[in-house]
Amino acid sequence: MKIMERYLDRYYLDALIGVIPAGIGDVFSALLSVVYIYFSVVYVRSTPLTLAILNNTLRDVMLGLIPFHIGDIIDIFHRSFKQNMRLVNGFVEDDQEVVTEVNKKARQSAIAVAIMVAVIAGLLYLAVLLAGKMISLIASLLS
Repeated sequence: MKIMERYLDRYYLDALIGVIPAGIGDVFSALLSVVYIYFSVVYVRSTPLTLAILNNTLRDVMLGLIPFHIGDIIDIFHRSFKQNMRLVNGFVEDDQEVVTEVNKKARQSAIAVAIMVAVIAGLLYLAVLLAGKMISLIASLLS
């Protein structure tokens, strides 16, 4: 997990992957976060930690899907993998500040997750729609 955090956030691979069009890069990046979710479910066995990690991951996807590469620029500064690593380490080491943050995020996550999933679905629809229009425009220019 530490290696993923280093490469994806410190070396900005997460933002670079997010450049892949039609939301594919952002979804792929989110799939990499499954490692954190798996760890929190299987090894730590903490529902609040899992919800906090899921919240960070979905927020990262939602921000990355903002069109015209604005989301990719924001993704450089968001660093969800670093945040998830800090939450996992702090929770496992019983850092009271992190545990309090995890519990607070867990309470907010139920509603936030539903809202983020709806927004992500809308942004994916918008990305696919824009990609289709661009392909149609290019095809009409070439013919």
